[in-house]
Amino acid sequence: MIDFRVLKESPKSRARLGILKTPHGEIETPALVGVATQATVKTLTSEEAREAKLRLLICNTYHLHLRPGEKIVKANGGLHKFMNWHSGLMTDSGGFQVFSLGFGRDFGLSKVSKSGLKETLEEGSQPKSLKITDDGVFFKSHLDGREMFLGPKESIKIQEDLGADIILAFDECPPPIANREYVLKSLERTHRWAKECLRVKKSKQALYGIVQGSRFKDLRKESARFIDSLGFDGYAIGGEFGSDKSSMVKMLETVNAELDSSKPRHLLGIGYLEDIPKIVKSGVDTFDCTAPTHYGRRGITFVSSGKLDLNKAIFLKDRKPIDRNCGCPVCGNYSRSYLSHLIRAKEISGLKLLTVHNLFFFNTLIENIRKEIKKGKF
Repeated sequence: MIDFRVLKESPKSRARLGILKTPHGEIETPALVGVATQATVKTLTSEEAREAKLRLLICNTYHLHLRPGEKIVKANGGLHKFMNWHSGLMTDSGGFQVFSLGFGRDFGLSKVSKSGLKETLEEGSQPKSLKITDDGVFFKSHLDGREMFLGPKESIKIQEDLGADIILAFDECPPPIANREYVLKSLERTHRWAKECLRVKKSKQALYGIVQGSRFKDLRKESARFIDSLGFDGYAIGGEFGSDKSSMVKMLETVNAELDSSKPRHLLGIGYLEDIPKIVKSGVDTFDCTAPTHYGRRGITFVSSGKLDLNKAIFLKDRKPIDRNCGCPVCGNYSRSYLSHLIRAKEISGLKLLTVHNLFFFNTLIENIRKEIKKGKF
């Protein structure tokens, strides 16, 4: 199980400083959760992920079920031993893949909606490559096309075998083009699944319930109240929130106002650099985002003034570190010139080094936010 304590609340916002205790160590919150979909932070060893200041990772149930399979992970002593990770671990339930491998793939959508998208998806619509039912979801493996079924019972059993400290209820993440009727039906399904997840769980792992409701304020509030009433160990907030960041912040504030303040709140899949201060001020404790790793593998690195694209030849003549104010081992040992060379030469080590820097940079920003909350200035 976990233990969560709020140490200080900001007098200026909903931001709060906390300690999340897991069976594998303590995490100071607010905190970035590193994305380790297939039991690894892409390009990094577990030791390097820790060197980049990560203390909590999230792995994915759907992907690990397909390969290597939860039985192999369990035979290796669970995820912590399997990946040699000695800090906190979460597993996502597979609910996001209902969207990403379904309507997300069909329409080329991301979870974050763009302005101008029309609500074209009606209640009863089905994706091309999977089937959503009231009992769960029939997937076709993106690896070999074989059919698999994932519902609340199956998701919880897989997550129990994987053995993370924190597991998530199985849900449906509706697409941003879904109309209100579709979202309402989806929400009813997610709420039934939440109750089923609680009923079938046998382990001592902490279980988070997931709040959905898309961009509809009343549905978000209804979902938050319902999930809060079920007695979960913590909460995850999923789905999309509309086409602009101000809508997202207002929605998060609405949701967090309905949730038990003594329990941890996790925001799923959002955490760009510019988002972090806003989501922390809304009352979120932990959040995961692929931005630092995704950008790093594409030659983009973060600095105090924004981002640098080290694919550009101009950086071959730049002997400065990525950021003079950064204390990461990459900035302490390598120049922009060398890193640009690695990226342009498509050397794997370049992807690793930029990933380490980006994660370190994000985590240092969050460390400074924690200091500001402690001072009552955030």
